Amino acid sequence: MKYTIEVVINQPREKVIELFDNPDNMKFWQKGFVSFSTFEGAPGIVGAKSHLKYKMGKREIEMVETITHRNLPEEFHSTYETKGVFNIQKNYFKEEGNKTRWISEADFQCSGFMKVMAFFMGASTFKKQSSVYMEDFKAFAEGNPPYGN
Repeated sequence: MKYTIEVVINQPREKVIELFDNPDNMKFWQKGFVSFSTFEGAPGIVGAKSHLKYKMGKREIEMVETITHRNLPEEFHSTYETKGVFNIQKNYFKEEGNKTRWISEADFQCSGFMKVMAFFMGASTFKKQSSVYMEDFKAFAEGNPPYGN
C-alpha cells in the first residue's frame, strides 16, 4: 500500500533538518520509542543500518532502518524492516518562506500474517500512524514536544 502525507512546520528548513537528522530527538516525537543503535556503516550515511526498538502497549517491536538516499536538506530516504513488513520511506523537505513542507511517501509491503492483518486493518490505519508521527514531529519542532523529557 502506498500513500503520501504532507505537513507544514513553522520552522525554517535548516532547523527542521537539524532536529530530524538527530536520532537522540526521536524520543520527543515517536510515541513508544525505546532505542536507536547503528550496527553497520557510519551513522546517518547511505548504507548505514540501525536497530530501532519501540514499546507499543505490551508489544515490543524491533526493526532495521537502512538509509538508501541522503541529500539533505532536500531529501532523506530509508527502508524499515520488521517481521512481515517492509516499508520504503521517502522524505522531502521544501522551503516555504520561513516554514518547511515535509512530504512523506510511504510504500508498505506486507507478507505472511502481517499481509492478512494489513488487509483487515486497511491502509487508513498505516496512514493514520504515519500522520500522527509527522504531527508529533511538527509539535516537537515548533517547541511543544509531545513525548520525552
